[in-house]
Amino acid sequence: MAIDKAMNVLIVDDYKTMLRIIRNLLKQIDFNNVEEATDGVDALAKMRCNNFGLVISDWNMAPMTGLQLLQEVRADARLKQTPFIMITAESKTENVVAAKQAGVSNYIVKPFNAETLKEKIEKVLGHG
Repeated sequence: MAIDKAMNVLIVDDYKTMLRIIRNLLKQIDFNNVEEATDGVDALAKMRCNNFGLVISDWNMAPMTGLQLLQEVRADARLKQTPFIMITAESKTENVVAAKQAGVSNYIVKPFNAETLKEKIEKVLGHG
């Protein structure tokens, strides 16, 4: 079964440039229905109003970090099944462990390219 490239993808980052980069990478791999949120609070509000097939969130954000957002999503009965990819600038073991414990689907270490993003998305969505 092919991945539904028409699904809604939510990207979350408090850095506008990064949102643009991720959006462009997603476009390269044919994901065009992309919505942006600039922090975890914004992301949660959008997730509660819309259905997203995938969330790609940065770890380092304020006031709500990517990890806190992930914990909120996993604690919400309606949202908890949503595939969630975390982007982090460092692959510190304790970060990875914390993200796994919180129920992250996968994570990507910056910098990354469209190929890496595609691989991670395929793993997370169970086709690959």
